[in-house]
Amino acid sequence: MRTRTTALLITAALVVYFVLLGGRAVVLLGTGDPVGIGLGVGVLLLPLIGAWIVWTNLRFGFVTERMARLLDAEGGLPDLSDLPRRPSGRVDRQAADAWFDQRRAEVEADRGDWRKWFLLAQAYDLAGDRGRARETMRRAIELFQSSADQP
Repeated sequence: MRTRTTALLITAALVVYFVLLGGRAVVLLGTGDPVGIGLGVGVLLLPLIGAWIVWTNLRFGFVTERMARLLDAEGGLPDLSDLPRRPSGRVDRQAADAWFDQRRAEVEADRGDWRKWFLLAQAYDLAGDRGRARETMRRAIELFQSSADQP
């Protein structure tokens, strides 16, 4: 719950920032000067782009959280506490790679199951590849949203 609270607090701060930035844009637009109007339009676009980025990231997090709850209720979330860890707390590289290989084989056996993709995304994250983890989770979300078993 701490991560969700942090995300919402950061979002609230961004909303305040976007409102203040939008106010500056309106002032610039009201100058009547072509340069001021141009800057005002540019400044007005920044909060709009920022709001879109915030929305897509929040939506990603909320859907991922819903998927994890459903998977946990089904007993499908694995217990990773037995994997060996480095002193930093991260999973040992060899153990993460072995776990990853298992998840990849599961996805290759059933490419249409969002649960398998979710676990593969988790495996990418354990292996330290956050970019591929996010990309794989997007695929899991697509499959989840098109499936009939979502709550």
